[in-house]
Amino acid sequence: MPYRRQARRPIYVTLNPLQLTASIALGIWLGVMALALTAWVVARIFVPQPLAPLAEAARQLSNPAPAVNTTPVPQSGGDSTQMFEQYKQNLSRNEEQQRLEQARSSYRNLSNPKCQFWLQQDQTAPTDKSRANVLQFCN
Repeated sequence: MPYRRQARRPIYVTLNPLQLTASIALGIWLGVMALALTAWVVARIFVPQPLAPLAEAARQLSNPAPAVNTTPVPQSGGDSTQMFEQYKQNLSRNEEQQRLEQARSSYRNLSNPKCQFWLQQDQTAPTDKSRANVLQFCN
């Protein structure tokens, strides 16, 4: 028995021009938004922030570092231990300051919310607690 083809029935589709135009516009808009979001994510992940060092330098210029104790030490032969202790204190203070500056300028810390919070706290109201928390959460 030979295969007999049935006549195709026509399908009538009515398109509302306003709906068609709105659907195309929405599709194009969503496509552009998806491309923009993808480009932004790729840029945040793979492209280093070239302006971050400039912003850090501007912040350092606007907020001068606290003055190091510059009181003159009497020059006597028996005060070498006191001078050495003062040297160790200055050295530890400088190391802590360098670690804080490194934590502030690290690009990796920008994605850490706890680090961002304590960096902001240390910048607005610097205390020993805020410095300790910056060193804890940002390194």
